[in-house]
Amino acid sequence: MRILFIIIGICCAISAFAQDGNDSVRINQLFNFDWKFKAGEISNAEDPKLDDRDWRKLDLPHDFQFEQPWDKSASRGRGFKAMGAGWYRKTFNADAAWKGKRVLLDFEGIMLTGNVWLNGRKIGGTDYGYLGFELDITDIIRYDTVNCVAVRASTGEMGNSRWYTGGGLFRDVHLIVKDKISIARHGVFITTPSISSQNAVVNVQVEVAGIKNQQYELQINTRIFSPAGALVAETKMLAPQKSKLAEVEVQLPKINISNPQLWSCETPNLYSAEVVLVLNGKVIDKITEKFGIRTIEFSKEYGLKLNGRKVFLKGVANHHDLGAVGAAAYETSIARMMDKLKAFGFNHIRTSHNPYSESFLRLADEKGILVVDELYDKWGSTVAWAGSAPWNDLWYKNTKEWIKRDRNHPSVIMWSFGNELQFQEERWGFPTSDWGVTTYRILDVVAKRYDPTRKTTVAMYPARAGGIVKADRDFNIEDNIVPPELSIVTDVASFNYCWNDYQNYLKHAPDLIIYQSEAVTNELAAPYFGMDRDKMVGLAYWGAIEYWGESSGWPRKGWNYSFFNHSLEPNPQAYLIKSIFNDEPLVHIGIVDSEAESRLWNDVVVGRNYISSHWNREAGKKYDIYTYSNADEVELVVNGKSMGVRQNSADVKKRNIVFWKDIPFAPGKITAIARRGDKEVARHELETTGEFIGLVLETENSAWKADGMDLQYVKVYAVDSKGRKVPTAAEEIAFELSGPARLIAVDNGNHSSDSLFGGNKTVLHKGFAMAILRSEKIAGTVKLKVTAAELKQLEETLIVK
Repeated sequence: MRILFIIIGICCAISAFAQDGNDSVRINQLFNFDWKFKAGEISNAEDPKLDDRDWRKLDLPHDFQFEQPWDKSASRGRGFKAMGAGWYRKTFNADAAWKGKRVLLDFEGIMLTGNVWLNGRKIGGTDYGYLGFELDITDIIRYDTVNCVAVRASTGEMGNSRWYTGGGLFRDVHLIVKDKISIARHGVFITTPSISSQNAVVNVQVEVAGIKNQQYELQINTRIFSPAGALVAETKMLAPQKSKLAEVEVQLPKINISNPQLWSCETPNLYSAEVVLVLNGKVIDKITEKFGIRTIEFSKEYGLKLNGRKVFLKGVANHHDLGAVGAAAYETSIARMMDKLKAFGFNHIRTSHNPYSESFLRLADEKGILVVDELYDKWGSTVAWAGSAPWNDLWYKNTKEWIKRDRNHPSVIMWSFGNELQFQEERWGFPTSDWGVTTYRILDVVAKRYDPTRKTTVAMYPARAGGIVKADRDFNIEDNIVPPELSIVTDVASFNYCWNDYQNYLKHAPDLIIYQSEAVTNELAAPYFGMDRDKMVGLAYWGAIEYWGESSGWPRKGWNYSFFNHSLEPNPQAYLIKSIFNDEPLVHIGIVDSEAESRLWNDVVVGRNYISSHWNREAGKKYDIYTYSNADEVELVVNGKSMGVRQNSADVKKRNIVFWKDIPFAPGKITAIARRGDKEVARHELETTGEFIGLVLETENSAWKADGMDLQYVKVYAVDSKGRKVPTAAEEIAFELSGPARLIAVDNGNHSSDSLFGGNKTVLHKGFAMAILRSEKIAGTVKLKVTAAELKQLEETLIVK
């Protein structure tokens, strides 16, 4: 079936709009600043009269669990951090102009779960912290005195998650003031039934609240603006009268957009939709949202097409933490991750195994990243359920909030309801004795009620039909290599690992549309080359970026069988992936540091070969070397002497990998020369450096904003007298900061370090360290000083605008 539609990325305008230029129509105020925090259980913390002068002042987002000490006795799955709670408080004054309007607090999430009080009265909370909620405080807010919001956040019990979750107010909070007649929460949905190069037909649906049983002359207007800001179309109609629904979905007359600029990975064009409610000639509500026009098609014949062109998903599947800031959802941290992935040829992220932040999806829209949006890990309440109420009590509310929140993003191409759950009945949610098929169908009906335009899926555990897993003696008997029952009914069959079984699966179920929702990194390029890329959807490498939790054992603080470390510095294997994801000629040298590590995890073998790219080695030793290249052949040269020429292999397990055994080290240069035919197309050279004698700084954010939220990442590298990076340097360095910014974290990329990320000191790891600065809400000059023992102080001047 061909699906043609337009989708929008939610970007609610926070600027006020008024009919007369004075009275604001809708206020959407970022509520992240000037909170107070205290860890632990605090008696009467919700009481506005509580003396909180000794509480720590901070701004959101914030992950209190990440600040806790590493605890070897704690769960390695939960990142060697103890479980616990933390309290937040914030005071604010209400504006008298808000009287007569609805006043709401909108929390994008509380990790892992949480409750909220206003002026000592409990007003709500969340039982599943990965999704947001809004609380109506209209009748509780005080206009004659200060108001006090209190929030208790809990990381839950150890068994509530299989990975590190973080804790606290880890995403944005907003205060919203709007008319009692207004656009409902996530109340705009835009689709297109027809798109061509000449025209896009746009349907706008607006959900209106506050008109139940009323007979208002309420007009709904929508104007569409091009990516350049020009008005290109508009539509309007009256809302229905005397409706008995609390929130009324209104389908506006269709809109035609001539010569639409399509959204794609290469050209992520975004239009703007301005939706306005007008009552008796006066504007009473307005929302402006970004959107993109594109077509998505899935088929067993070609896998996935975007705008009519075949696309193969080249992605990652990771948890939601962001390195040195923990689970705090900083937009800058998300953006730099996406930029790094795109630079290495990735075009896809699977949100494993929960909804990510709203800023994540907005950035995916802007950068052209394709997203498989996932709601849960397991469906049942007995295995790794990340909620404080039973799954069966929450599934409908969560599904509705998730779909309505995310359905308008052009980056989202598929809904995934869960992960690895079909082989044990206690993971299915409903005990229907059919391997979760009925549960999936129930979820699918609800999902398609709120978004009929996308396919749905569930990621399969590496199991066979009948719940046969690797521990069963007949797992690898050919007659038992049958796809799980659940994969037969999902719109798209998503399999974790087992890429070499897919052709056998198709013998039993030839209509499967196959997506490899997790591929192991230690198999390197094989999961990619081993798929039928012409007919299948794509793949996502599991844990391609180091994350906290799911450690293989102390002192490692998390998953590190990865292509990038948690600071986003690439391991050599990342260049192999770049060579398969891009056509641009590439060659990269990696020297083996130690024996490869492997272990059985989730019924698959995982691990990593520990490799680095430097030529500061031990005299007299021989080293095994890999060269990663998409060229036809590679020649390896040491100090001008050729070690030979070797051809690229056609074997899916060896392609783009050339192995060199026992190459003797001699100080100087080692060079890999890649050729296609007889022509050199790429080369990579490593050079033995001198002693560490200085530091160099590299800043990432050239447009650092003075909004109190934007981050500046400053990378520090050890160098020798010729300015060459010294990867063996391990000295302690310190940072000193002045000006309108704060130092919020220091990092060195060492996943086994026992150090925390606060403070101002760290030790160079592989010659690398990093400082993360957060801007204040005023522009100015920031001075960063970096010092190390016996070295001249290094100073960098940064501008925040």
